[in-house]
Amino acid sequence: MEDINGPLLPNINYPTDLKQYKEQDLEQICKELRQYIIDVVSVNGGHFGASLGVVELTVALHYALNTPYDKLVWDVGHQAYGHKILTGRRSVFHTNRILNGISGFPKISESEYDTFGVGHSSTSISAALGMAVASHYKGETDRQHVAVIGDGAMTAGLAFEGLNHAGIENSNLLVILNDNCMSIDPNVGALKEYLTNITTSKSYNRFRDDISNVLIKLSELGPNAHKFVKKIEKSIKGTLLKQSNLFEALNFRYFGPVDGHDVVRLTQVIKDLKEIPGPKLLHCVTVKGKGFALAEKDQTKWHAPGLFDKITGEIKKSVPDKPQPPKYQDVFGHTLVELAEANKKIVGVTPAMPSGSSMNIMMKAMPARAFDVGIAEQHAVTFSAGLATQGLIPFCNIYSSFMQRAYDQVIHDVAIQNLNVIFCLDRAGLAGADGATHHGAYDLAYMRSIPHMTVAAPMNEEELRNLMYTAQQDNMGPFSIRYPRGNGVIVDWKRPLKALEVGKGRKICDGEDVAILTIGHVGNFAVDACKELNSEGIHPAHYDLRFAKPLDQAMLHDVFKRYKHIITIEDGCVQGGVGSAILEFMADNAYNAQVIRLGIPDDFIEHGEQAELWALCGYDTAAIINTVKKIAVSRTTKTMAS
Repeated sequence: MEDINGPLLPNINYPTDLKQYKEQDLEQICKELRQYIIDVVSVNGGHFGASLGVVELTVALHYALNTPYDKLVWDVGHQAYGHKILTGRRSVFHTNRILNGISGFPKISESEYDTFGVGHSSTSISAALGMAVASHYKGETDRQHVAVIGDGAMTAGLAFEGLNHAGIENSNLLVILNDNCMSIDPNVGALKEYLTNITTSKSYNRFRDDISNVLIKLSELGPNAHKFVKKIEKSIKGTLLKQSNLFEALNFRYFGPVDGHDVVRLTQVIKDLKEIPGPKLLHCVTVKGKGFALAEKDQTKWHAPGLFDKITGEIKKSVPDKPQPPKYQDVFGHTLVELAEANKKIVGVTPAMPSGSSMNIMMKAMPARAFDVGIAEQHAVTFSAGLATQGLIPFCNIYSSFMQRAYDQVIHDVAIQNLNVIFCLDRAGLAGADGATHHGAYDLAYMRSIPHMTVAAPMNEEELRNLMYTAQQDNMGPFSIRYPRGNGVIVDWKRPLKALEVGKGRKICDGEDVAILTIGHVGNFAVDACKELNSEGIHPAHYDLRFAKPLDQAMLHDVFKRYKHIITIEDGCVQGGVGSAILEFMADNAYNAQVIRLGIPDDFIEHGEQAELWALCGYDTAAIINTVKKIAVSRTTKTMAS
């Protein structure tokens, strides 16, 4: 897609082309770049508001810096669409997030301009600091290192760990805080309030401008005067804001706040900061969704809106001709409120994903009992553990891939103490267009290795509700429930709640020759496969395990006594996953059978539609049918009794 509205952007393929223009041309380039992002994303989908908000910052950085020699790290990566367009990928930008196309996030293997892979948040400061220290070690004193971090990403502990270390390193590091008060949902916490105080303090901003010229003149008087100037700066900031400057307390030179949409001023500031040694922080105030009125007004909705009409702003959604099953996340959200109404001990916790996980349903219905703790998965888990020590029952809702960031806390703070924290892991399995950083491939494997942990996965919405109901009963201990991104399979899903026996699976249908063992939503692929196979006279048995831990041993004994061919299917990694658990059971009990494991192979799976990736990894309905056909015997009978 190369239909570009404007005379300048078509001539810019790399930052070297950008530098051929004068500073007064940068506003026009920003206008064309913003419109190009709108044009492409409106017809192809993807993240939207975040990249619009940093158009001027992106142009200024590539104009003022010598990329890729100078290192630029984006945090989080969905800010980087403009960066990709200006660094050799404009002609393929329309393939963004599509199978075999470019990634929606910076990716080292994709471009030398992508210095660090950034799918999860809050990594930029640590990564850029590592690069800066390495450059210092190699004697590359002219190389710049810039971490662009959204203020939502600044709420995670890793960002503060990076700041704390950077303050004692004599490194050439510039942290640019992109302050738009948003991550996906509005930011929360004391840091957000602190930044708001800085940006809205009229006395500080007015006096800062008046005093800056005086300080510049004083600094020309010699090295002692320079030290005096630094003390005056800190005193002014601390006095006018009625609090010490957080960043300068960590030994960063603080600059700002500056208008993140004044591209010429930004360019000048970045050029000036290149000449100042040591760790620096530029506080840059932007508007998420800048330049598209509806995205500015409703920033959460327009974070990643899907396809839309760029003229009217109408978001395009297909209208089904009959009722559709709900999203698993919405079943979670409504069921949590239903459970909480009956059980006053229940509370909800999410790390900055209330809309993505549908925790916002409880936050609206019961605001005093639902907590958004910011992009801070480790804190979310230990906070939940603290709640549980006092008799409350926290439902801690975290995306599966983000749960990896808090694995230590799951073990030390929850499992060792045998606390009833219920982990509801959204986006489990192959999550789609966000790619390898967002796939929930490992939770079955890493959760089932933890003592005291119950590990379950529902095959449909009714099972999700019943597992949630089961988990909040007395003395359940740590409990993990995983479910995929997208819709379930039951339209009339809101059925009466009932407790399930922990560690008890169910037989979906009896069969001959081969037994299929599934866990979670992929069991529905097996149901469809069995229907097709039955029509051809092939009758595999199908069992829904429900629990990866504890396994239903009685059911497995029956399976191994009856079948010599077993297929396990999971929307998770085959290394250490449920298929491995079945192999362990077979070895421990001296059974001898052929076990074929279908699931995510030992590799990082790229981005694409979920159905494409299921097929690519070989465990969709067609793959199940083909696997069974290699083993089973075709008979003349068309049905098999349950």
